[in-house]
Amino acid sequence: MEPVVTVGLDGSPESLDGSPESLAAARWAADEAERCGFALRLLHAWPLLAAEPPGVPAEADQNYWARRIVDRTGAELRARHPGLSVVDDLVAEDAEQALMRAAAESEMVVLGSRGLLPVESYFLGDVGMHVVAHAERPVVLVRAGAGGEGARPDRTGAGGVAVALKLHGPCEALLEFGFRTAAARGVPLRAVHGRSLPVDAYVPWGVDHEVAEEVAQEAQELLDRTLRPWRDRFPQVEAVDGLALTSPAKAVVRAAEDADLLIVGRRRHRRPLAPHLGSVAQAAIHHARCPVAVVPHE
Repeated sequence: MEPVVTVGLDGSPESLDGSPESLAAARWAADEAERCGFALRLLHAWPLLAAEPPGVPAEADQNYWARRIVDRTGAELRARHPGLSVVDDLVAEDAEQALMRAAAESEMVVLGSRGLLPVESYFLGDVGMHVVAHAERPVVLVRAGAGGEGARPDRTGAGGVAVALKLHGPCEALLEFGFRTAAARGVPLRAVHGRSLPVDAYVPWGVDHEVAEEVAQEAQELLDRTLRPWRDRFPQVEAVDGLALTSPAKAVVRAAEDADLLIVGRRRHRRPLAPHLGSVAQAAIHHARCPVAVVPHE
């Protein structure tokens, strides 16, 4: 089966060609699919989808609006990417069920997100959040207007690809995704690691520099050891360190300011009653200004 990137399209009769967020996500997904040599699937779930009766005018066809969203988006993307394999997939399913099925069959799923507040936080409905929290493959969140021209990823900024690393635990899946993405784009990869200072580092007049230097040296050595095999495996990728003596969430949000893509992790198996997304992923989803890829890992 040909590797595929799936983008979830949404919309309504009020947004005749799909929402601005899903259109931005579709453009981002098409660029990424072409860059990686994958096919692109345009998925729109319409539970009321019915068999098309012969001879029914468009205005009386209950599938018209759902079909229009897929057709219009597909026409634009085929014109922009004439060599890209684009598959239209209009299904009679619940959106959550359709996206989860697609996630199991795809290299990644791409969804649009809405900015609600002056800080332009991401907003995901229940369906999107469920997919992010449970999909077995990476889920990329794209916001309309991110990166200037509707979230075009070929607008590379100074940051290239940023990947958030916890270091105390497995991070192979994140580094695999990050290095492959950076290599396909021909941009640097920035490994971001935030390390909060211990309580004993703070003194009445500020920060004990000796303690801070010791913490920074330990974190730097661990970061170097973690990156070394990946630098050897991807010599064409310039991998730079992004160590910051601050909370991991703050370090990640700050790194996203000039990145083209931010990659964060999500544990597949979390403790009972624990949230499905950790604090760093939550911070990235709600505050990063660039597209965010949430990558599941052990």
